Amino acid sequence: MHRIGTLPFDIKDDAVALLFVTSQTRGRWILPKGLAKPGETHAETCARETFEEAGVTGEVLENFPITVPITKQTDDGKQAVPVTYYPMLINGQADDWPEEKVRERHWALIDDAPKVAFREDFLGLIQQFKALMPWITEAAKQSRS
Repeated sequence: MHRIGTLPFDIKDDAVALLFVTSQTRGRWILPKGLAKPGETHAETCARETFEEAGVTGEVLENFPITVPITKQTDDGKQAVPVTYYPMLINGQADDWPEEKVRERHWALIDDAPKVAFREDFLGLIQQFKALMPWITEAAKQSRS
């Protein structure tokens, strides 16, 4: 079933960093995602899932969706599911959050992100994010001003 996720990021000067969380089953570094609840918009799903999994809040940049297949461990083994990710400019990080006992979080500079992320699923996603970065960072700077 189609899921919604975020590419939580922050910008300082010219540096861009992505926020990863560990998966609950295999402990891999992944990006927040989940199922939309009935009546929930993609932006609302992004905000809820990202706070539950990573304890951060921010602005979802809805003009830059990227859909990729992501593998998920199920009772029947690995299964690919489509996930639409949206860049999310982070503006707050909580010390306490709903899944803090089952997940870790880790910031990685964009150029280091491919070394951190679970490559099989996220390398193409990170490359697409980097390709869109001129527009994403422009939107982020406009949002902050």
